[in-house]
Amino acid sequence: MLPAMDPSNLLQQIVRPWYDALQDPMKAQEKTLLDLLEYYRRTDYGLKNSSENIVSIKDFQACFPKLTYVQLQPYLKEVREGNYRSMLPEPPIHWVMTRGSTGTSKILPATKTHLEQIFSCGARALANYVLRKKDIALITGKILNLNFPSVVSTLEVEGKEVSFGYSSGTYARLNPMLNQVSLLPRQEEIDKMGPGITRADWERRFELVYSKALGENVTAAMGVTPVILSFAKYVKRKHGKRPKELWNFKALFCTSVRKIQFKYAPKLKSYYGEIPVVEMYTATEGVFGQQLDDLPYITPNFDKYLFEVETRDGTKMLHELKRGEWGRVIVSSCLFPRYDIGDMIEAMGKNYFRIFGRATAWTVLEHGLYRLLYGWFL
Repeated sequence: MLPAMDPSNLLQQIVRPWYDALQDPMKAQEKTLLDLLEYYRRTDYGLKNSSENIVSIKDFQACFPKLTYVQLQPYLKEVREGNYRSMLPEPPIHWVMTRGSTGTSKILPATKTHLEQIFSCGARALANYVLRKKDIALITGKILNLNFPSVVSTLEVEGKEVSFGYSSGTYARLNPMLNQVSLLPRQEEIDKMGPGITRADWERRFELVYSKALGENVTAAMGVTPVILSFAKYVKRKHGKRPKELWNFKALFCTSVRKIQFKYAPKLKSYYGEIPVVEMYTATEGVFGQQLDDLPYITPNFDKYLFEVETRDGTKMLHELKRGEWGRVIVSSCLFPRYDIGDMIEAMGKNYFRIFGRATAWTVLEHGLYRLLYGWFL
């Protein structure tokens, strides 16, 4: 029989590529570009725009135009009709949807490689936290499952009806580490309660989570930040106690909204206790970064995704931004090249960044005024 692996060694394997990339982001991004080009050259779209002469970021930018979700639609239609190589280097094995927090929900394909990156990068925040705090107790306990349902409706793919649901629930259900070992309740139990997301639907889910978790060794919650906060408010209103009075939380791993540290963290701590709120920069399209240390910022996964930023001074690589520079994020992944994700990011120096809003005219105006009034302080 082989000896059991030391948990710290396994955790190191999860975070090591991230740590290494942060030592030399430029080199990491150059390698990531070469890796991504191998994917793109296996697609009709990539072959049309690519050439063997692409050897630099500037070549890549010149050959591949920026893409929005609307511009992706003709290619995704071809994917659904059976020609996955229209845009993807491998066939989709699932379809997932966004929450639609800023408009209509987007429906996107998920490939094997994409899911592998979601799971590996998604584990980095937790693994990094355990290694930093030297507290293995966090991963020996249960993690509250407050995710959206993974089965909502059906989509016609190659003439067949294929079910799809919210990405957060789908990724939780498919994640072999979390769903089989740690999540409470399991995603299948969440899905059985139906696809609705009205207040009544959420309260039924919250009651299931509460009843399943009561008396269990719950050490963390992970998921969409407003849902984590709403659960705490529900438990206090319905059962008269705050979550910190019922469970021994070590940390909260919060995703999917902007200004987590500044807008949500104080409220979360009032319900869950004076524990770390660990920010993760995630979307349906990928897990792009996570909090490295106690500073309230994220650091990118330079080894998996290519990051550009549209600034007032032109398009720059994310790692090139100086402290205080900001703009609109463009991400290249194993799914899509140069995808406009619709977020605004600001450099805080030394590979620290903060996501401060969606890319709207109001956000740009608000942040411009903020920089004008307080930029000297930064």
